[in-house]
Amino acid sequence: MSKVIPLASSDKGIISITKIDEPYGEGSKPVVSIGISLNGDADKPDWKAHIPLENVDEVCAAVKEVANS
Repeated sequence: MSKVIPLASSDKGIISITKIDEPYGEGSKPVVSIGISLNGDADKPDWKAHIPLENVDEVCAAVKEVANS
């Protein structure tokens, strides 16, 4: 599954969010990949981060807390 969100304050930029089941090869644990592409190409992001599924809830809560501080 994937989601794409328009990147605020940019003309073509996007934030792409994808679940990757085995990102580092067979047997590796799933992650959520968050990519930012300034030119709108979700397949070639300028920046990306992989968040282990076990940390997603805590990371989302921390992002909200920091954004609202």
